[in-house]
Amino acid sequence: MVVVIVVLSLVALLVLPRLPSTDAAELRSSARNLAAAIRYLGERAVTTKTIYRMQLNLTEGTVAVTRQGSAGEELPPDDAFLGRRFLADGITIEDVELPRLGKVSSGEVIIFFSGAGLEEFITIHLQGAQDGRFTVAAFPQNGKVRIFEGYQEALQ
Repeated sequence: MVVVIVVLSLVALLVLPRLPSTDAAELRSSARNLAAAIRYLGERAVTTKTIYRMQLNLTEGTVAVTRQGSAGEELPPDDAFLGRRFLADGITIEDVELPRLGKVSSGEVIIFFSGAGLEEFITIHLQGAQDGRFTVAAFPQNGKVRIFEGYQEALQ
């Protein structure tokens, strides 16, 4: 019995320090969620010929998706995936870089998805509570969205 406890203690000593911290895991998960949402929005806009907008509120650290109705009005998304929360608590949007606006670090940025998909190249920098950073880059030419660890400048 004592031998089993000693072995389990040794395994715990070796494994626990190697596990990622909660903040790092939430930051990585938030970057993946945001990348998946951008990729999905681009594909959905093309297949349904619907205009979508992704609103990034840098001040509040929120992401919201709306779609344009037939009369031009903004409606909630017609898919439950697009109505969910993409960023975990404590994860903020440090800045967003677009050719149309340059680098924006406060306020709100709207990303447009038309019948052709994502309309422009975007770079989004996410920051965790403990200074970890991830970069999400979306390419309109091919619909790819890439995630990079750390703060990467515009990658066009």
